[in-house]
Amino acid sequence: MTQKTKKELEDQIGSLYQASKDLIQDLSLETVLWRIVRLARAQVEAEYAALAIRDEDGKVVNFIHTGLSEEEISLMPHPPKGKGLLGELQNKHEVIRIPEIKKDPRYGGFPEYHPEMTSMLGVPIISGGKILGQIYLTNKISASEFTGDDERLMKTLAAYAAVAITNTQLYNHILERDKTLNQQYEDLSLINDLAQGVAGSWDIKEIMSRTLKYVLQYLDIETGEIFLKDRGAKDLRLSLLRGDDFEAFYTKSVFRVGDGVVGKAAGLNKILVVYHLDSDPRILRPAIAEAGFICQVVIPLQCPREVVGVMTLSSKKDRVYSTRELDLLTTIGMWTGTAIQNALLQQQTKHIAILEERERIGMDLHDGIIQSLYSIGLTLDYVKAIIQEDHVESLKKLDFATDGINSTITDIRTYISDLRPRQMQENKTFKENLDILLKEFETNSKISSSLEDEIKAPLNTNYQNTLTLFRIAQESLSNTARHSKATKTDLRLWEEDGKVYLQIVDNGIGFNIDKTETNLGHGLANMQRRSRKAGGGIQIDSSPNKGTKVLAWVPKEEK
Repeated sequence: MTQKTKKELEDQIGSLYQASKDLIQDLSLETVLWRIVRLARAQVEAEYAALAIRDEDGKVVNFIHTGLSEEEISLMPHPPKGKGLLGELQNKHEVIRIPEIKKDPRYGGFPEYHPEMTSMLGVPIISGGKILGQIYLTNKISASEFTGDDERLMKTLAAYAAVAITNTQLYNHILERDKTLNQQYEDLSLINDLAQGVAGSWDIKEIMSRTLKYVLQYLDIETGEIFLKDRGAKDLRLSLLRGDDFEAFYTKSVFRVGDGVVGKAAGLNKILVVYHLDSDPRILRPAIAEAGFICQVVIPLQCPREVVGVMTLSSKKDRVYSTRELDLLTTIGMWTGTAIQNALLQQQTKHIAILEERERIGMDLHDGIIQSLYSIGLTLDYVKAIIQEDHVESLKKLDFATDGINSTITDIRTYISDLRPRQMQENKTFKENLDILLKEFETNSKISSSLEDEIKAPLNTNYQNTLTLFRIAQESLSNTARHSKATKTDLRLWEEDGKVYLQIVDNGIGFNIDKTETNLGHGLANMQRRSRKAGGGIQIDSSPNKGTKVLAWVPKEEK
């Protein structure tokens, strides 16, 4: 066997060093593996070369080879399975160099049509004591077997290969991590956009429409539905449909909880995915599969206490939902369910408020206007009785009745205004809303008013607390207009000790505080109930002929 000269070895090591430097700078794993195999084959003049990269469990995840033609590969029934010598090298940190493969006791045979191989050099690729893979070289071209110089060269190449492979794996891990972070950012952006869009809305249709629009666009899905549970029942009714093939989805628009994939998702309160719509027995609308849809995912819309509905996403693409996507859809289902439940509660609150307002107005009409009209009627009956006997007294009584009618007309105008109470406008500050309320109050009641705002800046409380102060101001001014006979009303707004205070003072006739219910009907009860719900309170000071002062406060809970 001819030994290489010192100069030849130095030149070979130099070329290997230069090639290995270029190798380390490459960050494409596939390219790096191919370059290692070709470099190893060229350096030791091997007819065949291969490289195997293994995962944590020792399973081959990359296998690169050179020297075999495509025809030779196609003839073999299977590639080498890593038994025999290859299996021996897999678990050893040392080099295997043998002159004749078939004579080695560890030889386990070649697959049929495998080319003849004689000499072999196997070198492990080791990083930090861990075997990343192996380089296999067979059939030394210029000699009958591989030399010690070949072994040393390949150990050097294996060291460079370990660095190069580790670098590419780290780089790929960084890329994958970056991709994951970008995906998480996009997911969070979607949730944030949805939260901002639905959290401030009390319109259930808007909440559903916005949710479906965002989700369908984000996941590139053709059709989506939202079913809402009937109140007090166990039926899920189709409330919104967006996308393609409406006729197929409308073949069944109501599901009982527990029936079909729609009802089961609501009953189990968990996401269900159907990947074969044409054969799954849970699909109760075969027309969907006939329209070309392949898979469907059903997401419960849940709030803290119950499931309020479900959302279905149906796709004509054969797709698999990842764990990340299912977690995202679960979060969206919780957001949307909570928003819908809040909107339903808001509707219920408005309905109760309307009933309470009707009851209050009914009592006030009975106590005020109806009694006034009854009194006028008695006066006119009296005029009829005396008109022939006492003309002067009759005229006086008619003047009294006319004044009573005019006064009652004023009261009716006030009540008509109360039947359409001013709503607080969210695009205006609390002070601007109070100014609008006071202008209407002055126009309807002819009572002058003023507002002293000691806070100056916009009122920094949440919407519900601000609305509570507005409603109390509205109720108090309404009582002043109807009962006080005042000529002036002053409002003062300030904050102190974590509370926001609103004071309303008039110079009217006042009332006996011990007979509040008789004088104010349900007005005071409404104000007290509103302030308690907001975690605040209210005080009313009044006495006959000394005016009335209403002081209300709510916690300063920031927006």
